[in-house]
Amino acid sequence: MDFNFKYWAIVVGIVIFSYILSFFSRRILAAAIRKRSAHLNEDPTKFVFLKNSASFIIFTITLIIIFLITPELNNLGKGLFAGAGILAATIGLASQKAFSNILSGVFILIFKPFSVRDTIELKSDLLKGIVEEITLRHTIIRDYENRRIIIPNSLISETILINSSIVDEKIKKQIEFGISYDSDIDHAKHIIEDEILKHSLFLDNRPEEEIEKTMPSVTIRVVALADFSIQIRAYVWTASNDDAFVIQCDVFESVKKRFDKEGIEIPFPYRTIVFKNKQAKNEGSHNI
Repeated sequence: MDFNFKYWAIVVGIVIFSYILSFFSRRILAAAIRKRSAHLNEDPTKFVFLKNSASFIIFTITLIIIFLITPELNNLGKGLFAGAGILAATIGLASQKAFSNILSGVFILIFKPFSVRDTIELKSDLLKGIVEEITLRHTIIRDYENRRIIIPNSLISETILINSSIVDEKIKKQIEFGISYDSDIDHAKHIIEDEILKHSLFLDNRPEEEIEKTMPSVTIRVVALADFSIQIRAYVWTASNDDAFVIQCDVFESVKKRFDKEGIEIPFPYRTIVFKNKQAKNEGSHNI
């Protein structure tokens, strides 16, 4: 009895130590992430992943140590490995998704298709937001309604991503307008350019050669002659994805007001319906 009590006391001590170690390691890593991000402007992705992996790693090592140092559990473990092939296969199949998520999380950390604080969009689900955390099992995205979207790493690794923050955060936003065929195209283009240039979020992204040649800072083109409108598209540079959304909304509003004041019509679909005189048609057929 004393023999068993000694080993179980060691097990309890190891478990308590593991909990304490896990608690303090997460606190230390969280503080290190905040410090590095604030002072060094360094990508916190790997540190966040390590912080979220710390507890899993510590408790996995703890479980292995407990099985190795406790004779009863050691023998039980050998028996399970020797004679529980079906159970092992069942557990393996059940945990396949879990291991897939963990492996995908490691690949995300290594290849970095996105990082913490990046703005990403999942093409398959039309979800868009800012990456907050990457854990062993899932990635947490904060959308623009301040909700948290929790996506398993295996799913996020298999979908097409649009990353608005990787390499260069600047956005070339396409803002499109439709005007009627009776409207003055040059005047409409002048109004659009004027309203864009006045906006505080507009970014002049011309290289030095284009500035020297006095090329326009806003490119505006007629892109289509549609069924009932002339489509005019402006290409507008902004500093970030959020700025691109704001400038698009503001320019839509200001241009619409200028169009109304200066006689540029924004058309809408319409149909011409022809009514035939059925009685006249019948009388004609009788005369024949």
